[in-house]
Amino acid sequence: MSTKYEKEAPSYTMTTVMEEAARCLLCHDAPCSKACPAGTDPARFIRSVRFRNLKGAAETIRENNAMGAICARVCPTEKYCELACSRTGIDCPIDIGGIQRFVTDYEEQEKMDILRKGDSNGLSIAIVGSGPAGLQTAATLLQKGYAVNIYEKNEKAGGYLRYGIPEYRLPDEIVDVEINRIVNLGAEIKYNVTIGKDVTMADLKADHDAVVVAVGASEAKMLPMFEGNPYVETAVDFLARVKEAKGDIDNIPASAVVVGGGDVAMDVATTLKRLDVKNVTDLVYEEFDEFKASKKELDATQKAGVTIVDGYVPTDVDGNTVTFKHRHLDSEMTIKTDLIILAVGQQVNTDNLGVDTDHGEVQHAGYKTDDEKVFFTGDIAQGDKTVVWAVRKGKEVAEEIDQALLGGNK
Repeated sequence: MSTKYEKEAPSYTMTTVMEEAARCLLCHDAPCSKACPAGTDPARFIRSVRFRNLKGAAETIRENNAMGAICARVCPTEKYCELACSRTGIDCPIDIGGIQRFVTDYEEQEKMDILRKGDSNGLSIAIVGSGPAGLQTAATLLQKGYAVNIYEKNEKAGGYLRYGIPEYRLPDEIVDVEINRIVNLGAEIKYNVTIGKDVTMADLKADHDAVVVAVGASEAKMLPMFEGNPYVETAVDFLARVKEAKGDIDNIPASAVVVGGGDVAMDVATTLKRLDVKNVTDLVYEEFDEFKASKKELDATQKAGVTIVDGYVPTDVDGNTVTFKHRHLDSEMTIKTDLIILAVGQQVNTDNLGVDTDHGEVQHAGYKTDDEKVFFTGDIAQGDKTVVWAVRKGKEVAEEIDQALLGGNK
């Protein structure tokens, strides 16, 4: 087993987090706070850190984001709050994610209990899916006094947080802590339940006042030419297999080729290197100036020693030999490898859920369906497909349900 797979990057110490917080310009009209999709207020919690009010900082984060410790680790902050940071024009933005991680780690260390369940309003909500959007929906509704039952098809909660994001980026123990906070608020999670097989949407509607479909894009896309190839594995399956085994997997290949250029592809490629795969090559459709992966993820992948070749698409495969052709240049390359991993996108499955999607997304704004008792959120709702956006969508659908059922009156 490679000890590198589970090794999370070190966090700040009290001294270093104070040094980083001291760089903040304390903007009166903080642009970083306006740029957070989840509505967290980085300017406020950084100010609290500067004055050593860690409890206040933790309250600012947690009251806005039930996934605060998770977002601190996996949010592409360079696209949101850090991109807007006024410090960017001077040297480099404040490490908002790093400060948030320190604060949420402190929150857990001190066993702080910030969120509170609201007084019961007698209404019950069913949530299908326990990914970040479903979990945040549950947390918001519980604080408003609703009873919440979460229906999860797997044996563990968390969705892609649990089965996709590598351990070195998001340790399972952090996912467990965040989920336990929501369970302690009163959420009941029913595991190994598939809607349409074990229970129906009609059952859920009969037993609850509203149903929220919060399924994620958990199914991998497959390129037809790779169908049935024994040397091929999808990124979704690979990441789930490695995370479930905590990196202790058999038959580590000597070489691997990754096809894809998003954050998931970067996770796969970096994971392979952390498992001590000697030669890892990532072939990407996009050229570097149009990359889909975040800069943070791309930089980490290159630093890990992955060879990234941009602008190439697979045109032929024969067993473990793949031929790629450049999109614009008269160039072709053939690679023979021990393992081929496809990271070419993911898709949602809304069969039996009463929600119609087009290209994996409901084609209208808001979170209501034609059925007055059925709402939706998460990856199938419009907006970015990141954890922080899942938090935003979870909060927004909870507000929409509250307005529909009680007119916003608690």
